[in-house]
Amino acid sequence: MEAGEKVVAQTVVPTEAAPSAGSTNVDPTCASLGNTYAAILTRNEAVKDARRLKNYLELRDKHVYKKVLFEDPLFPADNSSLYYSTPFPLEIKWKRPSEICENPQFIIGGANRTDICQGDLGDCWLLAAIACLTMNEQLLYRVIPPDQSFTENYAGIFHFQFWRYGEWVDVIVDDRVPTYNNRLVFTHSGKKNEFWSALLEKAYAKLHGSYEALKGGNALEAMEDFTGGVTELFEIREAPKELFTIMKKALERGSLMGCAIDEVVAKGSQSKTSTGLVQGHAYSITGVEEGKRKDMRDIRIRLVRIRDPWGVAPPPTCKSNDWKNLAKSPEETKKLEPAEAGEFWMNFEGFQNTFTKLEICNLTPDTLQDDTPANWIVTVNEGRWVKGSSAGGCRNFPETFWTNPQYRIQLLEEDDDLEDGQHGCTLVIALMQKGRRQERHLGATLHAIGFFVYEVPKEMRGSNKPLPKDFFVYNSSVARSKSYVNLREVTERVRLKPGEYVIVPSTFEPHKECEFLLRIFTEKRSNSEMIDGTIEAKQQLKDNHRKMKMKVPVQPVEQETEEEKKFRAIFQQIAGDDMEICASELRTVLSNVMAKHTDIKTEGFSLESCRSMIALMDTDGSGNLNLQEFKHLWRKIKEWRSIFMRFDVDKSGTMKSFEMRNAVENSGFQLNNELYNIIAMRYADAHMELDFDSYILCLVRLEGMFRAFRAFDKDGDGVIKLNVLEWLQLTLYA
Repeated sequence: MEAGEKVVAQTVVPTEAAPSAGSTNVDPTCASLGNTYAAILTRNEAVKDARRLKNYLELRDKHVYKKVLFEDPLFPADNSSLYYSTPFPLEIKWKRPSEICENPQFIIGGANRTDICQGDLGDCWLLAAIACLTMNEQLLYRVIPPDQSFTENYAGIFHFQFWRYGEWVDVIVDDRVPTYNNRLVFTHSGKKNEFWSALLEKAYAKLHGSYEALKGGNALEAMEDFTGGVTELFEIREAPKELFTIMKKALERGSLMGCAIDEVVAKGSQSKTSTGLVQGHAYSITGVEEGKRKDMRDIRIRLVRIRDPWGVAPPPTCKSNDWKNLAKSPEETKKLEPAEAGEFWMNFEGFQNTFTKLEICNLTPDTLQDDTPANWIVTVNEGRWVKGSSAGGCRNFPETFWTNPQYRIQLLEEDDDLEDGQHGCTLVIALMQKGRRQERHLGATLHAIGFFVYEVPKEMRGSNKPLPKDFFVYNSSVARSKSYVNLREVTERVRLKPGEYVIVPSTFEPHKECEFLLRIFTEKRSNSEMIDGTIEAKQQLKDNHRKMKMKVPVQPVEQETEEEKKFRAIFQQIAGDDMEICASELRTVLSNVMAKHTDIKTEGFSLESCRSMIALMDTDGSGNLNLQEFKHLWRKIKEWRSIFMRFDVDKSGTMKSFEMRNAVENSGFQLNNELYNIIAMRYADAHMELDFDSYILCLVRLEGMFRAFRAFDKDGDGVIKLNVLEWLQLTLYA
């Protein structure tokens, strides 16, 4: 590994403070994968009891017509929607708003930040993001469609829209909400008969599987789900000098912004600082102002307005009343005045000394340190890290790092009007891990993720083949994420000269499985694609097809050698009078031979493996092997054994799933990343190793499928068309 490439992981503590307590319509597993693995999952859709819902308008109109209130079957009013591990300590009753109060309203006088009061759930990070959302009306009514009420066309059904991994999804809920003593248990409005914030929280809980799944997080996550924007995390003590200007521009451009004090002693613990602010708690930033005092004294005032999602908390001792000195009119006074208890102004210097992190979600990748907005071009790539195949970890693990997914990008034009006469192409690279919160009930946590960027050497440009292991051993990156961190998304802004580059996203440690989304923003034209070897695989098919069509000269019949006579005699002894070997006889022969090779770990060949070998070599459809077929198989096994020994680098007697990539390619097969993922899932054991039997079975099936494909590919264009019976014949006897 090149010097200076050592990688360090950073841990970000989620905010999950809460006051003392007394699944969506889209299947997130299969959505938008667009690859081979998606087809594998989709084939099992018929056995899933999904009970998918129709869209909101269809359901609403249907229930209005029938005069029946909607009950959501995917997020029922029971404990399964409340928690997955820890029962709630109160006796919860699910009630509709009309059962809680008279004259329930969806929104009263417009949705604003005072409508969000935290209940007995540690989702202050979510509520801080919702409070920021209310500051931008256009964004707010994208998330909360306004055509909803408790009077007109009311049927107990509401819907909300969230950005999920590149697309907006509509989440439908009924209006039954958790209560205790006839009061809302979780998020509520300061007005007892207003329910938009409670129902928005319920929809977000459904998106992630339960209310408990919302406990603990970073406001950036929810901000991004509300906007589809680009996130930035600033450690305030390491922030740039122009931080105040950055924050001011953020609010002017409609960005969402929050802050927190995350120096907690233990996970989930909270304690008040000397100022009265709470550690492990998320706050919204609702205003940034500067100016001279209204008495025109030459004293510059810089203020930050903070809102506590708890709402009713007393203002901290660090609050400032200097906002009164900025107001020069009654209108400005009304604009600057804190809306209610829980909102307060702080001097910027006090803000810097008190809070530890600043979270900003920009609606575009425009830098907050530049006055000139750009028109960005975005490329969205979806991928997966698969244990034993494409989850190679960071550069600290050179033996496996090269197996991570690779994305090639061509930067074609330099940016316009760069400051200080600089040249280059600006990229904003955003790597997001998917689905971890939804999988909390399975023990999932956020991985530490990051990425490296490499310039492609001239001799390797234009190829669809992944960069090999040796490239990463002897070449340094030209850009990278600052650190590997356990956030849902890691974002970095880099500047590179025009050329061809490869982006390698990864988890910090190998074998960490997850789906991810890689977004690449550029100011000028660029081309981007995942490197998976598909082009080379298609070319291999065409080359093999041409070889098959070449005329092979007829060889004169030669007399058998002494070695061939001995081989025939042994075969006859095994096969008997019919001169054919069945699967059980083949198993006996191979097991006896492999017992002599102590350098290879195997429990002997299974009957299934032997049947697959026969299917590969059976040219006459007898279901057995004749002498010539057995001889061909024997040569294949000897060749594959030699490859096995060569790529069993640690001489363990097994094939590591990562080593399998090179072994497969050396055997003459060019596969893409998704096929290597499938090989690891299908043939490797719990330790991500293949014994000799599994290794041979994999190669047998690969050769059989390639051979069958070529037989159907009459014109050699790499495309075949099969009816269902042909498909079954092709796959059943393989």
